[in-house]
Amino acid sequence: MFEFPVLVGDIGGTNARFGLIEAQGAMPRLLSHEATADHPDPSSAIKASLAKGRDVKPPRSAILAIAGRIDGPEVRLTNAHWKIAGQRIAEDFGLSSAVVVNDYVPVAAGAAGIEPHDLTPVGPCPPVPGGARVVLGPGTGFGAAALVPYAAHLAIVSTEAGHTDFGPADAFEEQVWHALERVEDRITVEAVLSGPGLSRLHAAVAHVRTGKPHEKIDPAAVTEAGLTASDPHAAETLDLFGRLLGRVCGDLALTFLATSGVYIGGGIAPRIVKVLQESGFREAFERKAPFAAMMRQIPTSVITVHDPAFQGLAALANEGRKFVYHGQVWRKAE
Repeated sequence: MFEFPVLVGDIGGTNARFGLIEAQGAMPRLLSHEATADHPDPSSAIKASLAKGRDVKPPRSAILAIAGRIDGPEVRLTNAHWKIAGQRIAEDFGLSSAVVVNDYVPVAAGAAGIEPHDLTPVGPCPPVPGGARVVLGPGTGFGAAALVPYAAHLAIVSTEAGHTDFGPADAFEEQVWHALERVEDRITVEAVLSGPGLSRLHAAVAHVRTGKPHEKIDPAAVTEAGLTASDPHAAETLDLFGRLLGRVCGDLALTFLATSGVYIGGGIAPRIVKVLQESGFREAFERKAPFAAMMRQIPTSVITVHDPAFQGLAALANEGRKFVYHGQVWRKAE
């Protein structure tokens, strides 16, 4: 499906990482990280990245994972200004083909062969082979996809679960919800379970506890203050974040009957593994009557391997016929 060398890219709302798979079966060689704000378009960032590599052979094809919905020949990033068209990139670099997929498609592909040492369990459940899996992650936004066995293939179902509505489940959460900043007059999963969401959640918790509006602070500062207990509102925010994440993980596990596990990626979860293990994450995950018994058997883990998307992009490039997935595909006419 792909002509080697294959250019791979993991393009988020803040940063884009590019690499090169030089031969069939090889793992990607990282070229560089590029800030999306530093470039007018993806081709500019790719050109800069290729220039930073040593002895780089020109790519012959590309597969790019982007943080956005793949709904046409040109796709705009959800949280950045870039517009991405596979055909334009292919023509800019003389490629024979270019494929653009949602950023959680390769994370799902990587979950098919992920090793136990690349996971940190949250809860005691052993993995159950043969069933569907869900991958998700709070980062700049909130991404999610499912990996579903389908005959001899693995079907990857990308979603926009981060843009579904999200509500409170108890009296305290209801108070927090009243104080939460809305995004386009909505409170969605992503509005709460993301980096910006962590800032919103902290401001709302502080508002509820002090009775006064609270300015938002940087999400990294919330995490740091919460982990060191230097700010009681931040510590409470991280605990609430863990419970809310557990609830959403459980909802998606039920949606896809993900009996083989839920895998949590993104930039936040690996930093707060201890919080997830000690908060009400699993309780919220399992509290899904009348299916609580089934939920107790579903493992939940944090993906701790570096660059899981790159591993998944390698799987898609090297074992393309194994997977079925939706994407923007352009191939040069013969």
